[in-house]
Amino acid sequence: MMKKQQKQRVAALKAWATIRRKRREEAAKGTRLLEDFMTPERIGSISHPEIATKFKKKKYGRGIICQFEKTPPNIVCGKFWELRWAFGCPLNCSYCYLRGTNRGNMRPRYIKVAQILSALDEIFNDPNFNDGKPAILNSGELCDSLMNPEIMSQICDKFEEQKKHKVLILTKFGLKNAQFLLTKRRNNVICAWSINAIPVAKMWESLAPSPEERIEAASTLSNCGYEVRVRIDPIFPIDNWKIYYEDLVYHIFFSFEPKRIILGTPRGLWKTLFYGRKAGVDMSWAKYFSKEETGWGKKLPLKLRAEIYKYMIDKLVGVGCNKRDISICKETRELLGIIGYKYKPFVCQCYSK
Repeated sequence: MMKKQQKQRVAALKAWATIRRKRREEAAKGTRLLEDFMTPERIGSISHPEIATKFKKKKYGRGIICQFEKTPPNIVCGKFWELRWAFGCPLNCSYCYLRGTNRGNMRPRYIKVAQILSALDEIFNDPNFNDGKPAILNSGELCDSLMNPEIMSQICDKFEEQKKHKVLILTKFGLKNAQFLLTKRRNNVICAWSINAIPVAKMWESLAPSPEERIEAASTLSNCGYEVRVRIDPIFPIDNWKIYYEDLVYHIFFSFEPKRIILGTPRGLWKTLFYGRKAGVDMSWAKYFSKEETGWGKKLPLKLRAEIYKYMIDKLVGVGCNKRDISICKETRELLGIIGYKYKPFVCQCYSK
């Protein structure tokens, strides 16, 4: 019985192979070979875009320094350089995307300092790094830049050994963690503080220094001659949000004048939402999302996002901020079109020169 079933199976496969061959022959009638248009040598030299990205992407120090280029097609966010010296963050903000990036592990982990400095030597001595152009390396994409001032001070000192590239410090810490920047002036350091409205900070940034402390730190570094940028991101449409964010704008510009303001609204990547719920953190911030899905996860309704950006830009321009110094982070082309905002394709809106 078993041998009979095997014979039937073999016969069926042969019959199906014959049918497929006849279908291919019928479909090929009237078509021309690719070689009629292009030589085999030319065909062999073509690289599929995904393959080109995979194998041509330049990394330094075994990936300690690499270029961020995961942006989905419908999101206006260009490539930028990451300095991956550490992972995680002790501040544990409820909405933090690092929870998803690190699969729930927010505990700070550090690369050995010797390896970090070696990776920096690699790019400093490579004339082709960033196509030979000056670059800004973001040290706060996968962690808070000031969560370990001892290591960061050594990184900043390393950048002072050359005059071409700069390191960007992105943080929510206060002046205590930035003291090393005051004891010795570094010319190749750009500072950026993430600052939110006071009610938002109290609800979802409970372990971070207060917005007032962050403004004080940013103002102090600005007065010492550092270039200081500010991220107001994510902007939540809480009750009376216009009043709270207007107060934040006035507080910042009363204290100092940032070189760049970066605006953003909440982004709900599925990993962020999944690991946030798994960790049991306050996920009430996710209630503002609409059903809209973008390449960067869930977002607020399009009309509401447009209202927020228009309002914030109007307030910032009203206190003397130049519109060209205002960036919109990780937004869709559609949104930027609605608010009439110009951008440079394939260029990072926040951390480019």
